[in-house]
Amino acid sequence: MAKAMTKSQIADHVAKKADIKKKLAVQILEDIAALAYKEAKNAFTLPGLGKLVLVQRKARMGRNPQTGEAIKIPAKKVVKFRVAKAAKEAILGKK
Repeated sequence: MAKAMTKSQIADHVAKKADIKKKLAVQILEDIAALAYKEAKNAFTLPGLGKLVLVQRKARMGRNPQTGEAIKIPAKKVVKFRVAKAAKEAILGKK
C-alpha cells in the first residue's frame, strides 16, 4: 500500500494544477482547515468529499478490558466525518 500524501505534496499538486505558487497553495489549504475547525459545530461541507459534523454521544456502560469490570462512560461531544456519496462512488465504484 502506498504512503499517504504529505501536506507539502498536496500543496505541490494543487499549485501545479491551478498554476499558482506553492506558498499560495499551502496558505489555501491552511485557510480551508482553519475554516473547517471554526465551522464544524455547524457542519462544514467540502463538496464532493464529505461533511464534518459535531455529534453528542450519550453516556453508556462499557467494560475495562483488563479487569472485565463494568464502567460508566460519560456523555461527550465528538467530531465525525461523513463521506459524501460522490466520493464513495468515485473510490469504490458504483454497485
